[in-house]
Amino acid sequence: MNTLGNLIWLVFGGFFAAMGYFIGGLVLCLTIIGIPFGLQCFKLGLFALWPFGQQVISTSQNSGCLSLVLNIIWILCGGFWIAITHIVFGLLLFITIIGIPFAQQHFKMVEISLMPFGKQVVAD
Repeated sequence: MNTLGNLIWLVFGGFFAAMGYFIGGLVLCLTIIGIPFGLQCFKLGLFALWPFGQQVISTSQNSGCLSLVLNIIWILCGGFWIAITHIVFGLLLFITIIGIPFAQQHFKMVEISLMPFGKQVVAD
């Protein structure tokens, strides 16, 4: 069932969302300062490609004051708006019964898109 959900997700917007994250990651990686943020965009892009059957967990290994500072910079420079976008798409998809599983995937993406540092995507 996860494969079918992922294929439908990919066809109806997941591919374009992932491409947006990948292009943003490439642009951020062009600067030395933007490399950590670009890597987080790549993480978000991979999650946007295949969200069914994956979950976001907090890693205690990378969480510290540096992750906190980088998450604050991320939120101020666009992470808040990315999370709002996922919330809006999730609410719009929740209107229909068919869209509920896809809305749940958008709500899963809110957590990692708001504060990606110190988070990891793992298989269910």
